Amino acid sequence: MKKSIATFAFVILAIACLVSIALFGIKAWKIPGVFDDGGIRLGLDLAGGSSILYEADQATAPSQEDLDAAVQMIRNRLDSLNYNEATVTSSGNNQILVEIPGISDPEQAVQMLGASAVLQFRDADGNVIMDGKDVASASAVYGNIGNGYNENYVSLKLKPDGVTKFSAATAAAAASAGQVDSSGRAKNYIAIYLDNNQVSAPNVKEAINSDTCSISGDFTKASAEYLAGVISAGKLPFALKDVQLTATGPALGQEALQSSLFAGALGVILVMVFMIAFYRLPGFIASIALVAYVAIMGIILVISQTNLSLPGIAGIILSVGMAVDANIVIFERVKDELRNGKTIRTSMEHGFHRALTAVIDSHVTTLIASIVLWIFGTGPIIGFAVTLFIGVLLSLFTAVVVTRWLLNQIVGMRITHARLYGL
Repeated sequence: MKKSIATFAFVILAIACLVSIALFGIKAWKIPGVFDDGGIRLGLDLAGGSSILYEADQATAPSQEDLDAAVQMIRNRLDSLNYNEATVTSSGNNQILVEIPGISDPEQAVQMLGASAVLQFRDADGNVIMDGKDVASASAVYGNIGNGYNENYVSLKLKPDGVTKFSAATAAAAASAGQVDSSGRAKNYIAIYLDNNQVSAPNVKEAINSDTCSISGDFTKASAEYLAGVISAGKLPFALKDVQLTATGPALGQEALQSSLFAGALGVILVMVFMIAFYRLPGFIASIALVAYVAIMGIILVISQTNLSLPGIAGIILSVGMAVDANIVIFERVKDELRNGKTIRTSMEHGFHRALTAVIDSHVTTLIASIVLWIFGTGPIIGFAVTLFIGVLLSLFTAVVVTRWLLNQIVGMRITHARLYGL
């Protein structure tokens, strides 16, 4: 009995700590709370952002295929930078409208997206030996690339043709170590350019016959991830110029956001009241688990920096409903066992065991749907899929693990009167 009391108190204390972290963060580790600056990143419809109207920078209008390709590439860039709630749409026959939440300065958004992402490898004489078409993928890495210390860099995986070109170019560069260019530098280097701006120019000592190479420089983690994302998204089929920049205010407004939070909190409280009224002690324990669910969800949204908009909130609400539904299925099974004259402990074990298959099946089918939306969706659809996926996993954890664990401790404390369990 003492062990059950201690365990129950420990779990309640842990949940209280999670709630505190969600609300106030951890200052020592610079983790903000959900309502702090740098906490949950709100979408364009909740917090505003930047709106940019691009126009094709060429004499003739691009083809519809090129326009669609440019829209998709900009979408890919935004997704790689975790701006899943941004919207990208074509306008007319030569314009693209981009709306990005969380960036109040449109000029900053232009700098992030405006580049055409023309990647080139040049020798010391300025000849282009390889370009972005020869790159299969790019990723940001932190580690040692042979210079004796760890740093942020971009690792490139080359296509077969790129391997051939890179091998020949590095062999030629290594052979020219005794020559110097116009600046007096030895010509045994390969310069890497992005949109005609030199990113790095590493020296070459020998021919490199590998399908990987690295771009090093004065990178931060964020700048390395940005460059890798831009390269992976691909080169735009035509150059763009921004013709209109707008700082967009929140569509719902601060007052509406507060009303939404109040409505959400009220809904959770009403659900708790319903569960306690119908299932009594198990309903009270499930309400504690629901508080843990909300706290963990808030912490995950802060750490992952997922943009939260109305579709994302819808995903969270749906997963809350699934958590409550799972508890109802379990508790009804427990009540059936009690009606058959079994003890509280036996009813708990059999009730959870017999309800587990139905609970898992319902959660797995929803997880599959969220994964499909995550993979094939874009923009706000991804935001809905992400919060739904996280929420369903959390609801399964809180319903099957947290609620069951707490109820077992209650039984261990010899609180076993049948009326307390809904009969």
